[in-house]
Amino acid sequence: MKLNIDIFIQEELKKLTNKNFTKKYISQYIIPIINNLYHSKNNKFILSGSQGSGKSTLGKLLKLVIEKFYKKKVMLLSIDDYYLSKNQRLKLSKKIHPLLLTRGVPGTHDIKALKYHINQFQNQNFPISSPIFNKLKDDISKKRKVINSAQILLLEGWCCGSAPIANQYLLKNINSLEKTYDKNTNWRKYYNSLLRNEYKSVFSLFDKKIYIKSPSFKYVLEWRYAQEKSNASKSNNKNFMNKVKLQEFIQHYEKLTKWMMLTMPNQADILIKIDSNQKIKKLFFKISKFH
Repeated sequence: MKLNIDIFIQEELKKLTNKNFTKKYISQYIIPIINNLYHSKNNKFILSGSQGSGKSTLGKLLKLVIEKFYKKKVMLLSIDDYYLSKNQRLKLSKKIHPLLLTRGVPGTHDIKALKYHINQFQNQNFPISSPIFNKLKDDISKKRKVINSAQILLLEGWCCGSAPIANQYLLKNINSLEKTYDKNTNWRKYYNSLLRNEYKSVFSLFDKKIYIKSPSFKYVLEWRYAQEKSNASKSNNKNFMNKVKLQEFIQHYEKLTKWMMLTMPNQADILIKIDSNQKIKKLFFKISKFH
């Protein structure tokens, strides 16, 4: 018996999130996104949203459904897998700014490797061997992910598709990390210049942007903490960040995340608004001229 697409999505969402979703929810919010991607004349999509907003889950789900029911191979890349190694970030922190030791902001990724793999996809030059980053070890894994074919490319990541931050907002201190460790604003000027140049050259290779908008930055801490515990329990690793460490960690992301919350809704081709439980409450497609 052929498996119904709604039931398949229900089952996969349960596996991915440990939450139950109704068929009404799936037909109202998930199916339209899948149909938009599948019927699009384009084949390269960015999927972004704040930490813990569910973009990795949505990326995995889109890949599963499109491959099973629409018979198109999806190359799913995460910008998180392109983080520089601990050693590379250590060198960068000594050369440019101490805050670059912490992964996250533009400048802490191997953007050349990412661009190379996107160009490989564009030229249909397979196999593509992409990196895997181990977040619990905060370092590059020895394993690689090999992609043998794909017709659709999906890049997911918290900062993907962002425009550079306007100077007025960039130079304003919004947390204790900036006030204490970036008094001369060199760190944020550095990552913003990369966003304006190298990162823009990668993001501009994509046809469409999908953005998941969280209701507020305040949810990022609890979502990230739940994620951290989940990752640790799956690998039986007790080496996860407690709330205090995590609070400090997400301050590295805060400015750019808040900037994206302000600017991305008007730039996205598909805007997904979620509630405090990470469930979709509204869905907008660019043709409907949302604001």
